[in-house]
Amino acid sequence: MKSRRIGRDLSLTEIGFGAAQLGNLNRAISDDDARAAVDAAWDVGIRYFDTAPHYGLGLSEKRLGAALRHRDRDAYVLSTKVGRLLEPHPAGAGSLDDDGFIVEASTKRVWDFSRDGILRSVADSLDRLGLDRIDIAYLHDPDDHWQAASTTGISALIELRDQGVIRAVGAGMNQAAMLTEFVRRCDVDVMMVAGRYTLLDQSAADELLPLAEERNVALVAAAVYNSGLLSTDRPAQGGRFDYREADEQTLARAQQIADLCDLHGVTLPAAAIAFPLLRPQIASVVVGMRSAAQVASTLERYRALVPPALWEQLHDLELLHA
Repeated sequence: MKSRRIGRDLSLTEIGFGAAQLGNLNRAISDDDARAAVDAAWDVGIRYFDTAPHYGLGLSEKRLGAALRHRDRDAYVLSTKVGRLLEPHPAGAGSLDDDGFIVEASTKRVWDFSRDGILRSVADSLDRLGLDRIDIAYLHDPDDHWQAASTTGISALIELRDQGVIRAVGAGMNQAAMLTEFVRRCDVDVMMVAGRYTLLDQSAADELLPLAEERNVALVAAAVYNSGLLSTDRPAQGGRFDYREADEQTLARAQQIADLCDLHGVTLPAAAIAFPLLRPQIASVVVGMRSAAQVASTLERYRALVPPALWEQLHDLELLHA
């Protein structure tokens, strides 16, 4: 699998393993299935793995760390996120988490972008992972916490980077505007943009991508299926777009793009993965994978040949605006 360089000493494989599903996102999986998914990703050449404390209240970090612990630590890149501390929550024992993960709610998330909160978050993540270092640390979804995240939060990450504790810093969000402000104002290395540079939403191209290129900041594209609507060959009624049921206009646009993909001999999901990688500034596309079978299908989509004529026709029909 090809890799793309970010910063001075890191390279990311063009496909990254998104480990939210290892935290039982929407559906519970076993420890064995989680291990099998990571092993399958390794076997096909994926060497970038992304997780977060938020994913399954730490379960994703624990499972990913266990699956990677016997691997050569210099052979892969690991990212996790900061901004949500995990605190004991005895009152939640016996009930399920209410944030989409099928795990017991005996732990709760607490927002904290203070210096002490960031330092503790990194230390706690290392403990759950059972690894000796984190390569990339992202401020996680600081939408309602700009003031703290853009001051004490990012400053603490830069401090850890300068000390060599982590190798690159940035933020990961479902919007492009605030990511652009981080690039404009802060000394960041890489930003994870979720759902904002896809076949259905290219809003990151307005300001974020040009500014990132100007400042030599790498980008990682996540949620390229926009919550599922672009993950099947034929988008259907009831398909989800950005965490809710797609409206008629969005569904019709996805179906039109799917028709054109079919015309050019490629599937819609394969085009969804290929599209962000047309931009050299996008170092990796992170895809959530919960099983060895999903790893195999992701690799098949990544390897598909997408004819340039598809992009040209999508642009000519104003289905791609960037």
